[in-house]
Amino acid sequence: MSKEQASLVWQQCLDVIRDNINFQKYKTWFEPIKPLKLIETMLTIEVPSQFFYEWLEENYYQLLRSTITKVLGTQGKLEYSVVVEKAEDMLDNKTIRLPQQPTPPSSKENQFEGSHAFYPGQLQNPYIIPGIQKKKINSNLNPQYVFEKYIEGDCNRLARSASLAISEHPGANSFNPFFIYGGTGLGKTHLIQSIGNKVKQAYNGEKTVLYITSESFTNEFVHAIRNNRIAEFSMMYRSVDVLIVDDIQFFSGKERTQEEFFHIFNTLHQDGKQIILSSDRAPKDIPDIQERLISRFNWGLSADIQMPEFETRYAILERKANDNGIEFDQDILEFIALNFKSNVRELEGAIIKLLAMSSLQNVDHIDLPMAKRMLKDMIKDNRSNISIETIQNQVAEYFGIDPTKLKDKTRKQEVVEARQIAMYLSKLLTKATYKTIGLHFGGRDHSTVIHAISSVTDQTNTNVKIKRIVKDLQHQIELSTI
Repeated sequence: MSKEQASLVWQQCLDVIRDNINFQKYKTWFEPIKPLKLIETMLTIEVPSQFFYEWLEENYYQLLRSTITKVLGTQGKLEYSVVVEKAEDMLDNKTIRLPQQPTPPSSKENQFEGSHAFYPGQLQNPYIIPGIQKKKINSNLNPQYVFEKYIEGDCNRLARSASLAISEHPGANSFNPFFIYGGTGLGKTHLIQSIGNKVKQAYNGEKTVLYITSESFTNEFVHAIRNNRIAEFSMMYRSVDVLIVDDIQFFSGKERTQEEFFHIFNTLHQDGKQIILSSDRAPKDIPDIQERLISRFNWGLSADIQMPEFETRYAILERKANDNGIEFDQDILEFIALNFKSNVRELEGAIIKLLAMSSLQNVDHIDLPMAKRMLKDMIKDNRSNISIETIQNQVAEYFGIDPTKLKDKTRKQEVVEARQIAMYLSKLLTKATYKTIGLHFGGRDHSTVIHAISSVTDQTNTNVKIKRIVKDLQHQIELSTI
């Protein structure tokens, strides 16, 4: 009879609760509860896990308290019975109950194991219970990934601006979900973790932030399936305020993982929680992903990150060097910025290698020739991307002459100087032979080319003006091929 009465009373409670929260929350947090018994004005309910119990106490205490008072009167009491899984095999369940009044914490042992009763007339916070603490979710954020260390450029301006806006008002913005995509090593992880770190700082830990890779999410889900803990897995993810999932493209082909993430996504979005995703490609280009997920990825803002331009690469190198307390010569930073164009990770790798090599070799100062030797095995040969015609055009424009003049027989000083520098750069920046270079300059003999190269080499060692001109032209030509 006690159980039947408990069912009737709990049904009255559910009728009240249903009118005070949205359907999804009701379905998630109240439908799984089972009424066990009613003794006088004490209603005992069973919840599926300790986490479930903590979540109810943290988020729905006032609602439950007012509901019990309404249904059972001011003397009404509610007792939780928590299903506890054995750690050994997670097969058998047991129910442990708390005495009617909470006892003070003991330094010797935990006095609370699985259940708790509260009394609507009490003023003390019932969340603070001997032997149990509110679960804290590790954010998994790298504290080094902050906006202050993220260099802005044309390649990432939209993504960075949107990230800042999100960090100030997570969930309460039109960028939800926020989807960042771009190639490997362009700074996606740094940017999305910067959002998380900013939120934690701005809200003093009041908002729960969780960063996870899609691979780790999948592994945790598989573990939950294996141990029959899917409900707890789902509830944990639905409890966060800011969910950051990196490399979402690895959900490709994982149907059950996609299904679970779909429902988590819906709950978080409906509750106004912030969702941040990253991928190496745009949502529409991810293969083997459910259409309904792709549709949801496009609900908010998608922003791509491009390869950084020269100026951004240079600024990144400066910052990296300063962070390590090292000052490099400008020509070294320019050399690295010109030769490492693919991604930020390559740039950082070059700086780290210079630091490591200088430390191992006990070198106090690294000059450009030394830097070139140290980084030789990391630099891709880009000479095939530069043509002699490109060099001729750039040199002619610099000196303000017609490119055809470089092929003429004229002996005017300004043309001779330009021609020799163009030949020098042709040998430096292309794989062309002396003979091939000579043919491009009006069919001149290879010995003329050798003489021109030798002359410019000598001048760059003795004439500051010529050295600057050659350096500027080399810079311009290499930039034109990026």
